[in-house]
Amino acid sequence: MQDRHEAMNAILAQNWWALALRGAMAVLFGILAFVLPGATILSLVLIFAAFSLVDGIFGIIAAIRGARAGVRWGLLLIHGIAGVVIGIAAFVWPGITVFAFVLLIAAWALISGVTMLVSAVKLKTSHGRGWLILGGIASLLYGILLAVSPMVGAIVLAWWLGAYAIVFGITLLVLAFRLKRHAGHRPAGTARSGI
Repeated sequence: MQDRHEAMNAILAQNWWALALRGAMAVLFGILAFVLPGATILSLVLIFAAFSLVDGIFGIIAAIRGARAGVRWGLLLIHGIAGVVIGIAAFVWPGITVFAFVLLIAAWALISGVTMLVSAVKLKTSHGRGWLILGGIASLLYGILLAVSPMVGAIVLAWWLGAYAIVFGITLLVLAFRLKRHAGHRPAGTARSGI
């Protein structure tokens, strides 16, 4: 078992540059998300549109195959058609898709906030009622802010994604350069290999 760990460590150390490249790309994406938040959100919408369209096409194919096999196929067809329609709509009207996505998050935050507040009433004070109330209020405020200004909400979502990508990228870069120090150290019998 120890030999397997040493071999894996050696392989990672030899390929430190691959982790560094991943880290650099993540940092670059994060910076772009901060500088161009609108383009970042639009890219995510277009990826979603492509996914929905492809998923819908496969749903329709599954429905046709189901009909030929004599099994229930109606829901598959409805799902497939809905996916195609939503995918096309997202491609044609990406701005509306972003708007709808942010409003969906706002609705989730509002519902979550209300349920947390209702739950807090039933919770004993000693069990953390105050924290549940605080979380519920925060969720309600977040939902209201998104509902009142959804496009600002979309930009903030892009910034959160950018912040995550930068932190993730930096951790990969730090790991890569720590591994680089061990790149020449290989256990006996370990061949050079890629990740």
